[in-house]
Amino acid sequence: MKRKRIRILSIVLLLALLALSGRLMQLQLFLTESYSSHKINLLEESVAQRTQALVIDEGRGEFLDRNGEPLTFTEKNVLVLFPFLKQMEWPVEKVAAVLHVPPGTIQTKVEQAKGPMIFGGKEPFSLSEEQMKEINTLKIQGVFALTKKFKSDVVPASQMIGVTGENTDEFHKRYPDKVKGATQKIGVSGLQRSFDEWLVAEEEAKLIYHVDARGGPLFGVDVKYLAPANPFYPLNVKTTIDEKMQLALEEVADTYHIQQGGMLLLDIEKSEILASVSRPAMKNRDPFSGGATNYMLKALIPGSVFKTVVAAAALDEGIVDERRLFPCDEDIRGGPAEKPHGNINIKTSIAVSCNRTFADLAKELTEKDDHILDEYAVKMGLIGDVAWKGNVFHYESFPQLQVSEGRIFSSDGDRGESKLVSQTGIGQQEVRVTPLGIANMMATIARGGEKFQVSAVSEVQYQNGTTMFSFPKQKIEGETITPFTAMKLQQYLRGVVNSPEGTAPYLQTAAYTIAGKTGTAQTGKYRGEEVKANELYNKWFAGYFPFENPKYALVAVNMDVTIGEGGIYPIFKDSVDAVYRLDHQ
Repeated sequence: MKRKRIRILSIVLLLALLALSGRLMQLQLFLTESYSSHKINLLEESVAQRTQALVIDEGRGEFLDRNGEPLTFTEKNVLVLFPFLKQMEWPVEKVAAVLHVPPGTIQTKVEQAKGPMIFGGKEPFSLSEEQMKEINTLKIQGVFALTKKFKSDVVPASQMIGVTGENTDEFHKRYPDKVKGATQKIGVSGLQRSFDEWLVAEEEAKLIYHVDARGGPLFGVDVKYLAPANPFYPLNVKTTIDEKMQLALEEVADTYHIQQGGMLLLDIEKSEILASVSRPAMKNRDPFSGGATNYMLKALIPGSVFKTVVAAAALDEGIVDERRLFPCDEDIRGGPAEKPHGNINIKTSIAVSCNRTFADLAKELTEKDDHILDEYAVKMGLIGDVAWKGNVFHYESFPQLQVSEGRIFSSDGDRGESKLVSQTGIGQQEVRVTPLGIANMMATIARGGEKFQVSAVSEVQYQNGTTMFSFPKQKIEGETITPFTAMKLQQYLRGVVNSPEGTAPYLQTAAYTIAGKTGTAQTGKYRGEEVKANELYNKWFAGYFPFENPKYALVAVNMDVTIGEGGIYPIFKDSVDAVYRLDHQ
């Protein structure tokens, strides 16, 4: 009996040892780089426990402006010091002499260091190329002068660029074959999200050394530099943003204290975004607290800017010419107009933004075809596939930008309702379009009716600057407005600014000649008590310039402001003037 118990106990112990041995083999031989459902790299984690490291570059690809200058990071020449210096004699005086600082300043920083440090901390001491060379010539172990990447505190066009974050589950959902590193990040919004697969890091570049339990050097003072083996990666994304114009327009937005809204500037010839400003601004440490939304890609109520589409449809379909007059002493219901203008034609109606004209035309057009306004919005590049979309490697219809879908009617039932159609004709009711679409519509008119998809990225580059993939200029397929209609709209939109009765004479003093359209959209919202003085509007101006030789299309919107605040004309004019100054530097 006693022997039987011993045998059983021996078998149990043997099985336990076998199970433990199997588990150890599993951890140390088979799952070393992809442990558990989180695919943890055990080799990296074990090394991390006995090393101290300073990351020089986290390895994720970056964003560049149209000239190849970095948007999301800066590079600085810095001095790196390792804490084991406090345990040895080293020529601190020679390093201090190169930096022109007291030796005691450097020595104090080393004594306080718990890990590898950059001299100067949050405001690193910037070295010249000559100082870097002198320090590295000294060949002091634990003292390095190198170029390090620093994340920009403020990223131009931050909502368009987007943000990154750490999310293990989402990482493995997107990239089931990849092993997540300790600091691996993924794109959460904007271009960071769209181009994540090209940008995701393979390996960090870092300085490391091994330490014992007390933080002392384990194998002497041998510091190693680890970097990705492939010199072509990570990839960088070259955007179409002009950093100088972007910063200039951001300054305008902040000067006029835009709380919600922004500006979007397009290069008409290339159909590229030069600047995209959205407010409220994104907070670097808490991007989703209210500043992450890119209102330039959101569908908003356009108000009278939409009258441009109604005019185009009416001209193209032959139901209006300049001989026809409209009773602009009346509002859209036949009552007295708030601002009477008498009997006027289509040209003057656009200049003064007469509601009655476009309510009547909208009803006539929808009686002819209840989808005709939708069709012309597409013909003008206002709604539909406005942003660049195409085949890229294994992606079909890869979208550069995530743009809200615009609409003219919310349901087919509204198309037959006369009162709703009247409101639709003046850009109210359920009309929702994006600032991007509006800017593209203005570019389409300026080009004589040709419509193109708008690009935010021109190419994906290898780390050495050569092109991996370029995004060609792409036409928007389908019908367009006629050249004659485009020519007439050009004249009419110019009249908004330069005719005696136009709504935007303020813009006559701008540095470039402007053609465009005003919009004051009722939002149905109020600030506090529901009285007229507290009603909130979206104030718009959209246009192109210079009128004689169009180069730029620009849209500006100031959202949720009362009728007596948030004037849009100074915002638009100062933006145009800023572009002019940059063009003439």
